[in-house]
Amino acid sequence: MAMTATLEHAHADPHHIGRVSENPGPAPKRIVTAYGFWIFLLSDIVMFSCFFAAYAVLSDQTAGGPKGSEIFDQRNVAIETVCLLLSSFTCGMASIAADVRNRLWFYLGMAVTCVLGLIFLAIEFNEFADLVARGYGPSRSAFLTAFFSLVGCHGLHVSAGVLWLLTMMAQVFAKGFRADVLRRMMCFALFWHALDIIWVGVFSVVYLLGGGT
Repeated sequence: MAMTATLEHAHADPHHIGRVSENPGPAPKRIVTAYGFWIFLLSDIVMFSCFFAAYAVLSDQTAGGPKGSEIFDQRNVAIETVCLLLSSFTCGMASIAADVRNRLWFYLGMAVTCVLGLIFLAIEFNEFADLVARGYGPSRSAFLTAFFSLVGCHGLHVSAGVLWLLTMMAQVFAKGFRADVLRRMMCFALFWHALDIIWVGVFSVVYLLGGGT
């Protein structure tokens, strides 16, 4: 009788769907890590949204000081944008190389990403230093306070991303493409791509719209 009941259950549920649904087991670590990191990214985007909102409100509050069109160098901003967008592509190539365990292309993609990120930071640092030297620091007006806060916060994130990138290269060199290293690489790639998306917003709202008024 027991064997007959077992056979009947197997015919009723040939793919064992009922048994899987009763004991699905824990989610893979890669999925849990990605889910948790997405929550962090969303909180970061909320923070940047506040900076964007503050800039939108204060963009006309120049207190007799310069407007965006008077201080922005569109050529340098275009170079920054190209560097960061290209770095997103090379970061993606490094992620693919990590998935297929190709060290050469991984190191090459990460190295190019690092160089492009450093060029971006150098141009931004020179922009800030030039503005401060001309007396257009963040305390000059509410507009400049909002500008330095928004763009500077993004620059700090890029700086952290470059340090994280170097750490990932060191970890792959020391540990290889272990599962935990690949999970960290996945989080880094998400973080770097998110910074590129945020920069598109900064470029459009601050430099394109603000530079034309």
